[in-house]
Amino acid sequence: MRRRILWLMPDLASARRAMHDLVQARVDVAHIHFAASEGTDLAGLRAANLWQTSDLIPAAKTGWVVGSACGMVIGLVVGLSFPVLGEEPEWELAVVLGLLGGVVGAWSASMVGISIPSPCLRRFEGAMAQGWILLMVDLPRARSQDVEALLRAAHPKALFEGDAQQVPAFR
Repeated sequence: MRRRILWLMPDLASARRAMHDLVQARVDVAHIHFAASEGTDLAGLRAANLWQTSDLIPAAKTGWVVGSACGMVIGLVVGLSFPVLGEEPEWELAVVLGLLGGVVGAWSASMVGISIPSPCLRRFEGAMAQGWILLMVDLPRARSQDVEALLRAAHPKALFEGDAQQVPAFR
């Protein structure tokens, strides 16, 4: 798991310098993301995408759990009440409908979650409306303290805003 650290950069120039400093410190560019208010030109920076700015992942997880539970209940009711092959209950039907319900639930909930802004980023909307740029860096836990120290020293006007949820290493 990675730790996502959050920084508010006062302007575009300092955001670009931070990007340069992070690349020089051998932070993979794929793990550096910037978010700003709508219409801000982030040329030269790696803009955050839907993975970072929407509620996609939590919504899909919730949809998977709810869909699987509903599918299992429906599968149990149908498998016990209406056995298709003989008189024995069909337990396989509960498993199949549980998996199918999970897939459908995750898909449908992710379609809703993709349109909802990330709750983690809502607290920065005011600052971004005033021209601040949010920097999100996904780091291995062992490197996060070093990178925080680097950004503190090189960007005294930037504001450290803590860390966000843990991020899977493969993203």
